[in-house]
Formats: sequence, structure tokens, C-alpha cells
Amino acid sequence: MMGKNKISRRSFFSYSAMLGASGMISSSSILSSCTGKERGSANTPLKQPGEYYVPELPDKAVEGKALKVGLVGCGGRGSGAVENLLEAADGITVVALGDVFSDRLESVKKMLAEKYDQKVPDEGCFVGFDAYQKVIDAGIDMVILTTPPVFRPAHFQYAVEKGVHAFLEKPIAVDSKGYRTIMATSKQAVAKGLSVVTGTQRHHQRPYVEAFQKIQEGLIGEITGGNVYWNQGMLWYRTRQQGWSDMEWMIRDWVNWKWLSGDHIVEQHVHNIDIFLWMTGLHPVKATAVGSRQRRITGDQYDNFSVDFEFENGIHLHSMCRQIDGCSTNVSEFIQGTKGSWNSETHEIKDLAGNVIWKFDEEASKAQFKQQNPYVLEHVDWVNHIRKGEGHDESEETGISTLAGVMGREAAYTGQTITWDDITASEMDYLPKKLELGSMDMSTYTVPVPGNAEMEKK
Repeated sequence: MMGKNKISRRSFFSYSAMLGASGMISSSSILSSCTGKERGSANTPLKQPGEYYVPELPDKAVEGKALKVGLVGCGGRGSGAVENLLEAADGITVVALGDVFSDRLESVKKMLAEKYDQKVPDEGCFVGFDAYQKVIDAGIDMVILTTPPVFRPAHFQYAVEKGVHAFLEKPIAVDSKGYRTIMATSKQAVAKGLSVVTGTQRHHQRPYVEAFQKIQEGLIGEITGGNVYWNQGMLWYRTRQQGWSDMEWMIRDWVNWKWLSGDHIVEQHVHNIDIFLWMTGLHPVKATAVGSRQRRITGDQYDNFSVDFEFENGIHLHSMCRQIDGCSTNVSEFIQGTKGSWNSETHEIKDLAGNVIWKFDEEASKAQFKQQNPYVLEHVDWVNHIRKGEGHDESEETGISTLAGVMGREAAYTGQTITWDDITASEMDYLPKKLELGSMDMSTYTVPVPGNAEMEKK
């Protein structure tokens, strides 16, 4: 007999929603000498050369047409991203800024003037929830989108509609509806030949890129499983200040509210989940998870998750993330194959006997390249595609990684095993129907509790 604590597959998504608001191969390769036997042509590639994209990573973007850029979201990541872009390429002018809060905007405006002699005119500065439209309409060629991720799908959609190249900070959605918007917009961006790069910076980090190439070449064999982690101390939070409305407090404290950030399994741990999907080319089909809230001070999120992802071919990935002070830390990825394994902590590939058969040569990389910062190199790649007139899209791949995080989150929130078909078809929409800096029904922002506390009576 089925117990009362069974949540139907049909009802679990509405339950969860109630808890919220409503190419070419690079010619440059730095490889170390390897211990053990060189396998070379004995490997069976996961993909053939030309079937996967490897970015060219010069120190700086190619010279070319002058480009005008706008920034939407003037917080810490936005200000950092615009600095990364200015370091990545010459001939870039910041002409428009947008944010919900004027103090954030003025901070970036001052930084650009004092540090880069880039004086954004007052008529190029916009405040409010519609500021993104005004920035994109300000005659720009490219836009940096770094608001809290719940807004990313709508902002990306508008940028592509207007034919503007976009940088999307990860994650690029927080719910199923946002994911579907991203995937549809991605197709439109490709059709228009736009350049779209996302903030999954490890795709432009030299040791990760070379490891990706070696795995595609078959050095670890067929993939059999893996483990990914982002375990760290508590992230930042904002104590509510006098005069802040409910909405203002939540946005200023956004990394602690699931409708704004997607919870930290999506907002932060997406990096590690994305690495496994990128390196292996595999697609998750279901997730079973646990999670809880132990020490988080503000918001309505969990502070730990542990997820078992199952993939198309039956292999499993263990995913773990935690944001609690006083616990062990680990931010890394590990992939096991039939011939060996790769570990991002050491940037090594070992055979089944434990011999190192490939290792990223950091010293050789530094001798060949001055620029090692992946946050800069992702913008180098973005500008290169724009100036060369080459369409490029990373939003589809990052969209899939983002939804995998959402699937793991929902599995933990509900206590149910969630399938990919479930999560892609869900009507889950975390964006409030009314966006204004006023009061909110805070009773709807509660910490998720999985399962049913009632015990079946015998």
C-alpha cells in the first residue's frame, strides 16, 4: 500500500514553485612530458577532431573595428566583467550602464572614469527594472549581462532580438521556464550569427582546455563516472537596512534567495556540473538528491546538497556542494574512464595503475603566454568572434548545465527522483509577476522541506 508521504510526480513541481516566487582545434598546445607509456594512436577518441570546439587563447583579442559595450548589472561581478573585457581587447568603449540601484551604477561609473578614463555619459546611465532595454537600445554592439540570474533569460532574449552580441554570466536561468527561453533564444542567436559567451570560464582556462582535448582524444578511454565538488565556507549576505523594502533587501542579498539565484547548487556549483558535461559530452537523465539548511543566516535556500546524477548510458556522477563555515573545503572535478582518470586538483591524467601519463605544464604555459586569467580569456574569445565575423554560441551548452543543477535542486527540495523530461516540461517559473521595489508576500519564501512528515497509520 502506498504511504501518505508519497508526492505525486504531477504535483511536485507546483509544490516546489510555491516555495519560490512563482570548431576548430587550437594550434597551440602546452603538454608536459609524461611518465608511463605514450598511448597516442592506440586511443579511441570520444569525438573526432573538428567535432568539438577548442578556443584559440591568445593573450589579447585581435585588432579590429571599435566596439561599444553596455553593462547590465553593476554589482561585483558586473564591474569585474567589464574590467576583464577592457583588459582583453583594445578599442572597447563603455557607453551604457544599467542597474536597479543607482548607487551600484554610480560605483561602476566612477571606477571606469578613474581607472580607465572611460567616462560614461549621464544619458547612457539607466536605473530600474527596465534599464536592460535602455542599455541594449543605446546603440551598443555588445552587452554584458550580470544581474541576478533569474533575469538572464529575458535580458538575453531582448539582446538577441536587437542583434546585440552578449556575454551571459552563469547561471543563465533558475527555473524550467527560463531554461526554455534560453534554448529558444540560443537558436535565434545562431541564426543571426551573433557571438554569445557565458561565464563558465573554465572553458577558457588553459589547463582545463588541454585536459578537455586529451579526454576527447581518448586518453582516459570511455567515461565510467565521476565526482564534482564545490564545498566552501559561508558565502556573503546582506543584513536588512532601515528603509529597504522587501524587494530591495532580497535583490541586494540575492545569493541567499532561491528565486533570484536558483540556490547555490545552480548559482555556484553549476561550474562543476558543467565541467563533467563538457568533458564527457554526456547528458543527465535523472537525479536523486538530499540537501538541507543548517547555518545559512538570510534567505530561503539550503546550504548543502548531495546529488546522484544518472546519465544516458547508465553511468553515475556524484555531485556535492556546501557553504558552511568550519567544514572541509574542496572545489574540484574528477572523471574516471576505462583507461584512466583525470583530476582537476592536480591537472593530471593517470592510467589505471596510477602512473601520470599527462600533466599540464604550467611553466611552459607561462613561458608561451602572458595572459593566464580565464576571466580575461573568455572575453578575448568573445571579441575575437565578433571582430572576425564568426558566429559563436555557448548559451545552449550552459543552459543544459544550468538545468542539470535545477534538476538536482528539485530532487533535494522534494525528495523525489526527478527526470530530465520532468524538469524540461515543468511550468516552474520563479520570476514574480510584479517587479517593483516594494513589499512582497514574504510568507511564500520558505525553506523547502522534502517528503511528508505524516507517518502511515497501520
